[in-house]
Amino acid sequence: MKAAVLYRAGETPQYANFAEPIPSEHEQIIEIKAASIKNLDKARAKGTHYDKHENYPVIVGVDGVGVLANGTRVYAGSATGMMSEKALINKNWYVPVPDKLDNITAAAIPNPAISAWLSLAYKGKLKKGDTVLILGATGITGKLAVQIARHLGAGRIIAIGRNQRALDNLSADATISLNQPDDDVKQAIKAEAAKSPFDVVIDYLWGKPAELLLGTLAGHDLNATVDHITRYVQVGEMAGPAINLPASILRSTAIELTGAGGGSVSQEIIVKIQTEILPEVFKLAAEGKLSIDTLAIPLKDVAEAWQQDAQGKRVVITM
Repeated sequence: MKAAVLYRAGETPQYANFAEPIPSEHEQIIEIKAASIKNLDKARAKGTHYDKHENYPVIVGVDGVGVLANGTRVYAGSATGMMSEKALINKNWYVPVPDKLDNITAAAIPNPAISAWLSLAYKGKLKKGDTVLILGATGITGKLAVQIARHLGAGRIIAIGRNQRALDNLSADATISLNQPDDDVKQAIKAEAAKSPFDVVIDYLWGKPAELLLGTLAGHDLNATVDHITRYVQVGEMAGPAINLPASILRSTAIELTGAGGGSVSQEIIVKIQTEILPEVFKLAAEGKLSIDTLAIPLKDVAEAWQQDAQGKRVVITM
């Protein structure tokens, strides 16, 4: 069969022949229709992700949409790689795709939508009426986080990012551009916090933008009492893997700092992803209430697709 094959860490996957998978008693074959290229896939291919590939050659892609032997169209993940004509999936872990949802959207939306949903609802403990700030709101996941925060009942949403056109097109209540002097960014954040303190912060950037935000949230009164808690959820590191975090920031204000990622999800939540969250995401997408920009590229062009600057769109490999 044809597949996107990675021969060594750090290289670009190639369109090549690969042996067809043989299922165990707990697995079944899925005929793949579409699989998206995500930051996770690229990091694993580079060997920089904590869940990096161990053996080569390997097929890339952790999830995708395809058809089971009985004709059911489903979304699923696979340890054998999904950017291929066929893959193996767990017999008990897949989610049916609604008839009204196309393969490309169904393959593109699960990873960023689940990330945003878990960050907001479980890590951020979003309650109806909460004020949410999204740092990195113009990225693929950030744009979905704005939509999902609104769906989950956020009262006010502040979006921060660099892409002004994307900021202008978000359904946020306020936007702050990072394309301005640091002091102006800080003043804009302070002005929004004065209107309504931030209940939940979802951070897709880390690096310098996180330092600016956390520095702005720091308190300056030794005798201040806690009347508001900001739940700060660290998700991505598009602006850098590390920050300078003065201890005084954590001591001077009520910030609960936590992270959201593959290694921080309980088995209970994994079950809810399959039975509740992802079916709801697919339903909303099929109804046009959640959207994601996509760029579809055939499997034979995977090497070019891997290097593609999609300008805010999710690249999806089609079989």
